[in-house]
Amino acid sequence: MNLDRLFKFSNLVGAFQKIERTLYIPGTDRHENDVEHSYHLAMTAWYLIRSEKLTLDLDVVLKYALIHDLVEVYAGDTFVFSNDAGHVESKHERELAAAKRLEEEFPEFPDMHSTIQEYEKRESREAKFVYALDKVLPILINYEGKGRAWKEHGVTLERLKGEKENKISLSPEIVPYFDALIELLTKEEGAIF
Repeated sequence: MNLDRLFKFSNLVGAFQKIERTLYIPGTDRHENDVEHSYHLAMTAWYLIRSEKLTLDLDVVLKYALIHDLVEVYAGDTFVFSNDAGHVESKHERELAAAKRLEEEFPEFPDMHSTIQEYEKRESREAKFVYALDKVLPILINYEGKGRAWKEHGVTLERLKGEKENKISLSPEIVPYFDALIELLTKEEGAIF
């Protein structure tokens, strides 16, 4: 037993909770944080796998969903529609450095590191599913929030489609949800963007 290491890991998760995202929690003036986002993603993935009877490994999907943004504890969140091109362009480099730092700080948790690496490769159906769902979830949340974050950042429907379409196409399980959302957003474009 190593209580000091447990405290250190708990502090890591606490720091992860302090990473604010650009999205608002619908109906509030508060931005969601990375822990809330990861939990929301995991629950949504679980729901879809069971309700749609998808042949994906649920345990792997849940691990990917919970850990997919953990590197942001050191790299920070990157809003893809940010006007800070340098910040957006440096995302991969910052996240690689963050993953290395996590490995150095938590060598006793190799499963965490291998899970991050597997997710980032996006070779398995499970990784592609979580990756694509992670691109759709903010669309759902922004829609529920009447497009507030999009309006604040000048995001257009065309820009949204251009940024998301190829990424979501990696998962055939998620594509129909994206297509349905784009159809909905097109009908309500004037009110949402």
